[in-house]
Amino acid sequence: MHGISHGRQRAIRRFLYGASVALCLCVWLLPLAGIALTSLHSIDELSRGNVWTWPRPVQWSNYATVLQGSRMAQFVANSVLVTLPTVALTILVSAMAGFALAKHPFGGNRLLLAMFVAGNLVPFQVLMIPVRDLVIALGIYDTRWALILFHTAFQTGFCTLFMRNFIREVPDPLLDAARIDGAGELRVFWFVVLPLIRPAIAAVSVLVFTFVWNDYFWSLVLVQSDAVRPVTAGLQSLRGMWQTSWNLVAAASLLAAIPPLAVFFVMQRHLIAGLTYSAAPEP
Repeated sequence: MHGISHGRQRAIRRFLYGASVALCLCVWLLPLAGIALTSLHSIDELSRGNVWTWPRPVQWSNYATVLQGSRMAQFVANSVLVTLPTVALTILVSAMAGFALAKHPFGGNRLLLAMFVAGNLVPFQVLMIPVRDLVIALGIYDTRWALILFHTAFQTGFCTLFMRNFIREVPDPLLDAARIDGAGELRVFWFVVLPLIRPAIAAVSVLVFTFVWNDYFWSLVLVQSDAVRPVTAGLQSLRGMWQTSWNLVAAASLLAAIPPLAVFFVMQRHLIAGLTYSAAPEP
């Protein structure tokens, strides 16, 4: 009798857990469902307040209008040309810094690591004017390089901490064996360390890609022309002066959200493995 009661309690707990997860998921997906429905409505239906009704007929042409009748394709291309170099540079710089901090003890090692971490605690809004003045002084204002260099610098602090914790777990005898075979530090890093930290590289790639792709604030601060404007800031070009076609804005927003979602689902297993492995306690 006790066993049956215990089994029923476990079943009730599983049911409550599943129901709570389903409820939270529905609440979380509700705004996304509203955007999806809006993207399939005509502007006349939206003007009458028919947002949460199924569109009749479904306006799939809204997506064609966004792709063919606007600069959406160019904005997406700009985001790609900003995000991919930023991810590559961030991984390279943070992995090299993490290798130095994890495997090469030197005076000020902990202080330098603390500086990397402290940089992430500064609210990025207070950096707006200094960063803008800096990129103007460097002559790269309103260029893709302004966004690439800023995002690389801003993301390097967290990614260095992440890489350092991961590289710390690489066995020292493995690195010493490569050095005995005549490999220099650069070859040890490139041919020994990098292949062993692929889960960390994958996790960092997903996190940095998502953050840079979804950035809106710095896309407004550091660029102003449509020729280099990323997709997040480019969405505002779909807004009219007197009337906004919210169905087109919603369709464009969903199209802009596809790349980071695709990257996340493709790299999901590596992301979880990297985040879990890097959570090892500090010695």
